[in-house]
Amino acid sequence: MTPLSEVRVQLARMEEARRQIQHQLDLIDRHIIRRMTALPRLQPKRTGYRHGKRPDPDTFLECYRSHRAALTAERQPEIDALSRKLAHQDQAIAALRARHGLALPQVA
Repeated sequence: MTPLSEVRVQLARMEEARRQIQHQLDLIDRHIIRRMTALPRLQPKRTGYRHGKRPDPDTFLECYRSHRAALTAERQPEIDALSRKLAHQDQAIAALRARHGLALPQVA
């Protein structure tokens, strides 16, 4: 049987690997958002009030959602792979904790 200190070191490594994968997913999400804000097509058109019509927010939201879906679809294989890896890491961490009777860390 492995000493408890070795188990804690292994657990720390596993948790750090999980944090890195989560960080990669967060980076992908921020990259998609950054590309969304850079799209000039999503800037609200100012011509509506000149012609006596107010801008339609539903049109803007529909355009925003379709562009976000397109940008997410470009990165979907990478997102899926990282999500699967994250799920496997969560299962492995939970199994290690259960096997050695380690409690979850307290979040303050």
